[in-house]
Amino acid sequence: MAEIFSEKLWDHLRNPRNTGYLPDSNVMAQAGDPEDGAAVLYLLEIEGKTVRNMKFLARGCAVAVAASSVATELVIGKSLDEVLALDPQAIADALGGLPPEKMYCPEMTVAALHAAVKEHQTRREPAPSTSGHFPFAPRKKRLKR
Repeated sequence: MAEIFSEKLWDHLRNPRNTGYLPDSNVMAQAGDPEDGAAVLYLLEIEGKTVRNMKFLARGCAVAVAASSVATELVIGKSLDEVLALDPQAIADALGGLPPEKMYCPEMTVAALHAAVKEHQTRREPAPSTSGHFPFAPRKKRLKR
């Protein structure tokens, strides 16, 4: 398996960038299905027309984690128009290439990021706080009494 993935992909898998919660996020987008394979939750802090920060929480497929990690590097500091111009091939290229059967990972990443930007652009009211429940939040263990 190691020979079909680049060192860049392995680096992003072993050391994913920008993972975790983002308390100042004002837009969230989910890609995939947490009940059925790979799923990622993207948290973006958008100020004006610029992505100031971005983090993600992921489950499942290794390529989805790597694609999300590299996407954060491609998106942070960019204008919303630049995010909307991002395509799956740019993510695949940033990872050193992907086999065709794994292109669904950057495709779902880009779809979620485009949806997040479009939601932000059409929103008229402040976003709900992201300090509440997340589908990927670790579940608290119940103490036995």
